[in-house]
Amino acid sequence: MRKILSVVLIGFIVLWTYNIFIDNIIVLEKPEEEPYRGMIRIWDISRPDMNINSTYSWMADKIRAFEKRNAGVYIEYVQADMESIYNAIVNGNVEENEMPDIIPVDANFFDFNLLEPLDEYLKEDEIEEFKHQILKSVTYKDQIVAIPVAMSSNVMLINLDRFNERGVSPPLGGDWTYDEFVDTLKRLKYDSDGDGIIDEYGFISSIETNRYYIWPIILSDGGEFINPKRREYNFYGEKAIKGLEKVIALKEKYDVVPDYFGIIDERDAWQMFYQDRKAAIYITGAWAVRFLDSQYKSGEGFNFDVVNFPIGDKNLPVILSDDIIAYGVLKDEDPKKVEMCVNLLKHLTTERNQRTLETLGLFTVRRNIEDMYTDNPKMKKIEQILNYTIYVPFVDYKSEIDAIANEEIRKAIMGEKSSSEAIEDAKTEIDRLTNKNND
Repeated sequence: MRKILSVVLIGFIVLWTYNIFIDNIIVLEKPEEEPYRGMIRIWDISRPDMNINSTYSWMADKIRAFEKRNAGVYIEYVQADMESIYNAIVNGNVEENEMPDIIPVDANFFDFNLLEPLDEYLKEDEIEEFKHQILKSVTYKDQIVAIPVAMSSNVMLINLDRFNERGVSPPLGGDWTYDEFVDTLKRLKYDSDGDGIIDEYGFISSIETNRYYIWPIILSDGGEFINPKRREYNFYGEKAIKGLEKVIALKEKYDVVPDYFGIIDERDAWQMFYQDRKAAIYITGAWAVRFLDSQYKSGEGFNFDVVNFPIGDKNLPVILSDDIIAYGVLKDEDPKKVEMCVNLLKHLTTERNQRTLETLGLFTVRRNIEDMYTDNPKMKKIEQILNYTIYVPFVDYKSEIDAIANEEIRKAIMGEKSSSEAIEDAKTEIDRLTNKNND
């Protein structure tokens, strides 16, 4: 009996020793899976509304730091344009071993199906670090297809020198209603040379495809451009008509904008505001704030400020924008390479790197950073304005939708159609476009 117990005990000790030590040694000796090593190519576009050299310099600095932390990974950073990117990807105008891996992606991208879905490469806590409205905007068919790196928006600027000259007070706290906005514009109209012809106006803005400058007024009563849930064009109905009527009324009813309002392009509108000083209020991208600040400090500009867009029935300012800088990864058969590409893009969104966006006049995509631009009151105002910004989501045929909608709005402003006709015609044509391509 003792022999049997001894054998059992010895056997137990042997098995226990094997499980504790031998098996652990085998597990420890299993080689770890090696991450991707090799070349990653980024093709990036210039952004004319920003300091191009600084943008490239910002990226180059972050790339060098990433390469140091990931031995064997080499980043090739190429300055390109969207036409070159399109020709490379769609038409195959570039050798396969020269193709980009990471490309800039915005709401006007030509084919989101070319991009890798990135959800599996993002942990839940990483997703939570992004501002929710930004992450929703880079989602296509319920999948994240781009990593947002920076954001901006459109702003309403006022020439304080012109306000003071006319004895007009800027909106208290930067907030005003549509009626207060109109009343201010009436008081800013002026015949500067006494020839009986008004040559100074309170407000000017261009109306162009892919520029949403005038849309804050159009959407102020609750209308929508793209429905965020259905991701479909949704600018029709009573709220849309009422919003468009507000823009038309600036010209037809109140006569507070020039006759060429509706056809003036962005370049001429900017000249009217900045160079000629013939308009006291202007809508443009937030990039202009840093430029105007530098001009004023050098003695070549004028005193100005940032104010909120006039509110309507929605009782809050509304801003429409697609000013998100984001990058996607082209589909690749090597999941390790895709993962390394995503790691590089996530590297650009670390808190340390996001804070350096202040040098570019851009804003963070992270939720936990709220203390940027503490020494710049105007940029701080824009940071708050971002909370009212609706970002155009990734949808098919967005450029075509833009073109159709803006052309019909222009026709309504120019008196070629009624507001209801323009809105209905836009919806009909866009429905035809989307239904035709979905059949």
